[in-house]
Amino acid sequence: MYQRRKRLSIEEYVNGVLEGDKVVLSKAITLVESTLESDHIMAEQVLEKLLPHTGKSVRIGITGVPGVGKSTFIESFGKLITSMHKKLAVLAIDPSSQRSKGSILGDKTRMPNLSVDPMAYIRPSASGSSLGGVSTKTRETMLICEAAGYEVIFIETVGVGQSETTVKGMVDFFLLLMLAGAGDELQGIKKGIMEMADAIAITKADGDNRPKCERAKREYKNALHLFPPSESGWYPDVLTCSALESEGLTQVWEVIEKFTGEMKEKDYFMRNRQFQNVEWMHDIILYSLKQKFYSSTSIRQSIQALEKEVKSKKIPAISAARKLLHHYYNS
Repeated sequence: MYQRRKRLSIEEYVNGVLEGDKVVLSKAITLVESTLESDHIMAEQVLEKLLPHTGKSVRIGITGVPGVGKSTFIESFGKLITSMHKKLAVLAIDPSSQRSKGSILGDKTRMPNLSVDPMAYIRPSASGSSLGGVSTKTRETMLICEAAGYEVIFIETVGVGQSETTVKGMVDFFLLLMLAGAGDELQGIKKGIMEMADAIAITKADGDNRPKCERAKREYKNALHLFPPSESGWYPDVLTCSALESEGLTQVWEVIEKFTGEMKEKDYFMRNRQFQNVEWMHDIILYSLKQKFYSSTSIRQSIQALEKEVKSKKIPAISAARKLLHHYYNS
């Protein structure tokens, strides 16, 4: 006869996470990802108890153009970090996971060596109805991993577009991975993404590709000089590396250490985190209001009819929106 698994208590979640138990860690993350209201309340209580044990990691955002070899880079760079006896957690933000619902198997097969490293923990993003939902769960997951003693957190953008901005808003250091092309490196690259980067690493700098990478390095450096200095006063560095040959990865880590050291001296490091926490609060409010609005039965009944009227130009979009909001507040 099937027996339902005993649910962990708040104390069991907290103690298990603080002891670095990966099974309890995974269960705690599953708890914060849950859509059940009862789980939300419990997850908040667990997070409140874990909060004093968070904040001691270096949070690194990693993004890159398609074909840049992000998984290979993360695995090689991750192995370098664990070789320094630092515990590493790799988390992913993937807006497309609302279709695929994420896959822990997928994350483990693309990083086979890192996934079996006892000093590493890999977790895909929570699937959500929007990027806002995904990012909220990723932030909570990050805090739980910090409480479990993970000293370096990678937050990887699997999707493209707005996910880069979202990741930038929750990390200390933002690393952009780029490819060397045939003189067209700067074409088709969003200026905004380059402006967000604290460093650019040109990947696949091995074999015959080395001269191309050095040329691209010079072009990126020249391009970055055209941007205004960041609020932190940090000027992004451009490096070349080869994940396959494990070359240049130490230099990437040295740049991250230099950055965190300088930002802590200027007191920018903590101010940035405080700002991010306040922004997180507002993100949760906006996301929660949106979810509540669209889950309302009366709104669902009215929205299709009003959508048709907007499509057929019977009423302007602003009037339809006002009607729905009025209906929601008065229902």
